[in-house]
Amino acid sequence: MRLVQVLGPGCPKCEKLKKNAETAVQELCVEATVEKVTDINVITGFGVMMTPALAIDGEVKSVGKVLSPDEIKKLLA
Repeated sequence: MRLVQVLGPGCPKCEKLKKNAETAVQELCVEATVEKVTDINVITGFGVMMTPALAIDGEVKSVGKVLSPDEIKKLLA
């Protein structure tokens, strides 16, 4: 099971990234959990200083932009 984490305080861009991540997981039919991380201490623990950010299996893949579902699918494949 993959773990997809959207790191951000809950702004509209963060919510859009979470929705896009859920869409990507659903379209790829992969077993993955998509979770939202809003705790600033956890976010900075990833080394992230700009949100939204996307981490897959504990590794930060994107910072400061909203990836499309297709871009996220490439990262998951």
